[in-house]
Amino acid sequence: MPASSPASPPPGSALPGSVAETERLLALGGYVADRALATTVHLALVMGRPLFLEGEPGTGKTEIAKVLASGLGRRLVRLQCYDGLDLQAAAYEWNHARQLMAIRLAEAAGETQGEAGRARLEAGIYDRRYLQERPLLAALSGPPAVLLIDELDRADEPFEAFLLEILADFQLSIPELGPEHSPVRAETPPIVVLTSNRTREVHDAIRRRCLYHWVDYPDALRERAILASRAPGLPEALSAQVVAFVQKLRGGDFFKLPGVAETIDWANALRALDATELEPVLVDETLGALLKYQDDIAKLRGAETARLVEAVKQPPAPAMPF
Repeated sequence: MPASSPASPPPGSALPGSVAETERLLALGGYVADRALATTVHLALVMGRPLFLEGEPGTGKTEIAKVLASGLGRRLVRLQCYDGLDLQAAAYEWNHARQLMAIRLAEAAGETQGEAGRARLEAGIYDRRYLQERPLLAALSGPPAVLLIDELDRADEPFEAFLLEILADFQLSIPELGPEHSPVRAETPPIVVLTSNRTREVHDAIRRRCLYHWVDYPDALRERAILASRAPGLPEALSAQVVAFVQKLRGGDFFKLPGVAETIDWANALRALDATELEPVLVDETLGALLKYQDDIAKLRGAETARLVEAVKQPPAPAMPF
């Protein structure tokens, strides 16, 4: 999970040479990753394979692409997926207004006379000058990039077919350009990161082309480390109570469990209120930073809040002698 961002590195920084270096790269970007995640990220970088990150919302999947772009000095190109996303919005579309103007000017100049004139006009109309780049094409053009395809599960399932060529060959076919200019290939293949909150299953054809990692909620120790970076100045005792409270909530029956992003928001809210420890009334008043559905808030507020606060304040039981 992320922390504060460091100074920008020189453009086109070299890829890390080991898992340890990848772990340091993420840490320098403020991302507290476990060894398994760092290993998968490293393998995706050195093997040139897309990285498919799946997990609950708020576990820091999107932030990995941001940290990689910052740490490696690359452009971040983001495709935010949504219901109804199509090729025109994701890859490219033609500037029809400019094409029509070019046709009118050619006609006025008498350049469309005869078969040869019409052929020249047709060839000229489908030129890169009139092509409007969307994220997929933009990631293949220009300087090296990190392509983030975010929340793929929100897009319609047929949209995934558009991605297969890019994920396999880092190229995009544009038939209108003709065989001499299509497909468009990246000089430096982008680092591709796909994320999914698993609201639906992503097709096997996508999964086969990627290295996969499930990004889970962090354990208490790692979540404490995240708060140390993202909520600096939070008292140690309060940090421990916040993490313990959230970890207990994640074992409950709620419509939307709080992610790490919500833990950070809540910790910063408590810090802004100059809190030094959790109190039931204070927790009830700040639940909107932690839970995002009224039914969940109503279920927790009151007696259940008081019970959990008392539980996280209890000292750990002494170890049994052997």
